[in-house]
Amino acid sequence: MTYTALKAVSLTHVRYQRGDQLGHFLAWVSLVPVFISLGGFVSHFIFRRELQSMFFALGLVISQFINEFIKKSVQQARPETCALLEMCDSHGWPSSHSQYMFFFAVYFTLLTCKGIGGIWNVRTKWAALFLPWSLAVLTMYSRVYLGYHTVAQVLAGASLGILLGGLWFWVVNSMLFCYFPLIEESSFGRFFYVKDTSHISDVLKFEYDNARAARNTMAARKAMASKSS
Repeated sequence: MTYTALKAVSLTHVRYQRGDQLGHFLAWVSLVPVFISLGGFVSHFIFRRELQSMFFALGLVISQFINEFIKKSVQQARPETCALLEMCDSHGWPSSHSQYMFFFAVYFTLLTCKGIGGIWNVRTKWAALFLPWSLAVLTMYSRVYLGYHTVAQVLAGASLGILLGGLWFWVVNSMLFCYFPLIEESSFGRFFYVKDTSHISDVLKFEYDNARAARNTMAARKAMASKSS
């Protein structure tokens, strides 16, 4: 009886040495791209539907396709330590995890520094920038520490992520931004309530004030209705 070789879905399959607390921590860090993609962008689309975030996510997807194309073209093997992890059935240069995280950090930094979306004020801006860069560096380190990549592979991924993140930000906000109103007014935009709040200086305050105003208006109408009845 012949058996077909099996292949695992490696999206969340990260191994570390038993008893290695640092390895355990870094294994979770290595999953940050998954958390950002599924927990961040998917939930953001469901509840926010911002065009800036949609194009942010689109850039990350394009970046990963470029990463796969380069990997298949270069076909550089992963380090020998990868054999112990049973995850050596894919190529290693450049590291997709490093590329993803540094793309994310660069794009997020440019959005924040340009004040696009108005989420962070001046007092919290630099504190907000510390987190994505810290996670990017930790993710890069985790891939080497856990044995999935060499130093050269993660540095290549980081460099490519920085380059593509900056380039995609320029493309979106210099070339595609003028089409945002058309997307908002399109059938797709109207059906999914897609919007752009890049022009609002403080989105959180804007939404807070409008929510309070709507509630006060509703309360006033109810009061008038009860008086008339």
